[in-house]
Amino acid sequence: MPDRDSENLTVLIVEDAEDTRYFMRLELERLGYLVSEAEDGAKAVEIALREPPDIILMDLSLPFMDGLTATAMIRNEPKMSKVLIIALTAFPQTDLRAEAKASGFDAYVTKPIDIPWLDELIKGLIV
Repeated sequence: MPDRDSENLTVLIVEDAEDTRYFMRLELERLGYLVSEAEDGAKAVEIALREPPDIILMDLSLPFMDGLTATAMIRNEPKMSKVLIIALTAFPQTDLRAEAKASGFDAYVTKPIDIPWLDELIKGLIV
């Protein structure tokens, strides 16, 4: 795992809302992250397994394959065990948090996303 400097970290943003992906990409790149994107869960699995990122920011409600299923598939790959995966959702329900943790997420963040706070969360979770 890289050090805690965001300029060394690759992030895969998995979000079906194009404007949200665009905003997150701009903000994370401004902080020094190297960013790639996927608009659905199936594409996220494909990209993550082909070019493993350091961090995946995964929306839970996605077309073709939801974020819980995509994360479980990613976590089934041994080379993906150390990748930090953060759930992004508009749904703060406790039962969904438990389901996300069981699927392999490292953290759960509700929208709207505060990018400086997310940056600090990422840096605190990377060891």
